Amino acid sequence: MPHAPATPRPAPTTARARGDTPIADLTQLIYASQPFGFSESNLNAILMDSRRMNARDDITGALVCRHDIYLQLLEGPTDAVMAAYARINRDDRHLDIRQLVSRPIETRMFGAWAMLHDPADTLILTQDDIAGGVLDRLSQAQIVAMFETVARDAAPEHGSLHP
Repeated sequence: MPHAPATPRPAPTTARARGDTPIADLTQLIYASQPFGFSESNLNAILMDSRRMNARDDITGALVCRHDIYLQLLEGPTDAVMAAYARINRDDRHLDIRQLVSRPIETRMFGAWAMLHDPADTLILTQDDIAGGVLDRLSQAQIVAMFETVARDAAPEHGSLHP
């Protein structure tokens, strides 16, 4: 499956993203949704929209996706993250949107990417797991750990940016 091009953008991995974001104002939000009409063109449109708006709003993150799930992490200034999540809730390309994690952070996990695309290569959950509601049974720490794996695998020293 071809990937939409991603241009890593320089962004600090510390809490002060632009020098005007206080440490206490960084939020990390993870949600899951079911794709409506999953297609490569819909996915590319989502990635293009999110990268454009996220760069504008100082949001970074990652989207893990396949035909049965979108699992996305957003991080940045609290107001911007919550506004992005509100837009996602109005987006008809998503069904059954569920917030899994929302927490204050001091360090960004995906500071170099407006939106990293991971085509679920690192997602160890099967389609049966997802259909059986496993995400509702995982702890927040386990969900965050899945994205830590994505971040580690995407690090340049591992030779992959998953554009």
